Amino acid sequence: MTRNESLTVVNPATGEPLTTLPAASADDVTKAAQQAQLTYESGVWSQLPVRERSAVLLRLAQLMERDAELLARLDSEDAGKPITECRTGDVPGAVEAVRWFAEAADKVFGRIAPGGSEALGLVSREPVGVGAAILPWNYPLAMASWKIGPALAAGNCLLVKPAEATPRSALHLAALATEAGLPDGVLTVLPGYGAETGAALAHDPLVRALSFTGSTATGRRVLRAAADSNFKRVSLEMGGKSPQVLMADALSYGDELIGDMIEAAFLTTGQNCTAGSRVLVHRSIAEEVVERFTAAARELVVGDPADPRTQQGPLIDRAAFDRVAGAVDAARAAGAQIHTAGLPHGLPAHGAYYPPTVITRAPTESAVLTRELFGPVVTVETFGSEEEAVRMANATEYGLAASVWTRDLDTALRLTRGIEAGVVSVNSYSEGDITTPFGGWKQSGFGGAEKSTNAFDQWTREKTVWIRTR
Repeated sequence: MTRNESLTVVNPATGEPLTTLPAASADDVTKAAQQAQLTYESGVWSQLPVRERSAVLLRLAQLMERDAELLARLDSEDAGKPITECRTGDVPGAVEAVRWFAEAADKVFGRIAPGGSEALGLVSREPVGVGAAILPWNYPLAMASWKIGPALAAGNCLLVKPAEATPRSALHLAALATEAGLPDGVLTVLPGYGAETGAALAHDPLVRALSFTGSTATGRRVLRAAADSNFKRVSLEMGGKSPQVLMADALSYGDELIGDMIEAAFLTTGQNCTAGSRVLVHRSIAEEVVERFTAAARELVVGDPADPRTQQGPLIDRAAFDRVAGAVDAARAAGAQIHTAGLPHGLPAHGAYYPPTVITRAPTESAVLTRELFGPVVTVETFGSEEEAVRMANATEYGLAASVWTRDLDTALRLTRGIEAGVVSVNSYSEGDITTPFGGWKQSGFGGAEKSTNAFDQWTREKTVWIRTR
């Protein structure tokens, strides 16, 4: 087989192949879209009473709970994620998303326009028809559930392209959906390469809405393809360079602060779009923060993702390792101070492991400060005033997330209002929960939000019915 005909899934922890799957071609995408359109038009799902659709999705959530350990293992192996992170975070979050959208499906209402006594304006929401989702590799199951939940609950048929590195949990999810009673053709998973499978989905004229999570560069290509084809609705959730802003009183939170800072910086080995990769700290507490933060980073357990004790696994592949290492080496050569404990002995030679790294005194234009490295690397900078903190927080093309630490409510409100980001957490590292919208500003987001009832906006369209009364 040629590269475009097959897809080899590699374990990032060992560099060894896990399995080889057929890769969906552009023709496969066309056929899947045609089948999805026929399924949608048949009404077997789209015209099913909403409570019956909900029941199928609730059964899917139950089956996901039944197979939770398998789903956790698939994501851990494919993405190199610590198994404990998958067991306690990713899989329960995915189950919650499917269940929540199943229960929310009958709570998306239309509107009545104030047309007066001579007319009645009914504004209803209808499914778009055939939708598509292109998933990232860092949260394979969780991101699939964020998109599958609202798309199917609204009555659409959905084509899903998992990341080529992490397709197996999405494939198992599709099998569970069939077991739950989802009709054939409603959910189709298409493993493949972005340049072929993803591009075909973005160009396909039958796809009416596409939700993408991934890099800003790929998001631009998806948007261009939508414009060149049928102006399909596009929602993009892209990169981030999120600040953690610590005011002068932040250390009053003690170990809670340091723990949340570590989670923000190093969760999923820093391969997280909301990773708090830029620590901005008031200069009056900077020395103590750096000391405690770097000490905590050195204590992180780096090792085999299958070991429940592991807190940080490998990067997704050697290309990611080279990108991260190159940026850190360049910063070191330019005068930055690098704080790291290195890696433990005995890790597989071909595993893409990189140590938790904290950088101080990085030059202003260095890649570690300006680029989304997507690795376990965090920079620390200092400020002297609120205005300077906001200016530094906003000195990036991204605007996905941020966190603010202070006990002063007025300060917190001023900072959250001034920081340009879609999600700002106060005295915590958090993206909110399933009830709150998740989407970025600037070059981090476009066209819609994940989670909450706002997610239905990606997968439905409004129709106005104007009735003249006599």
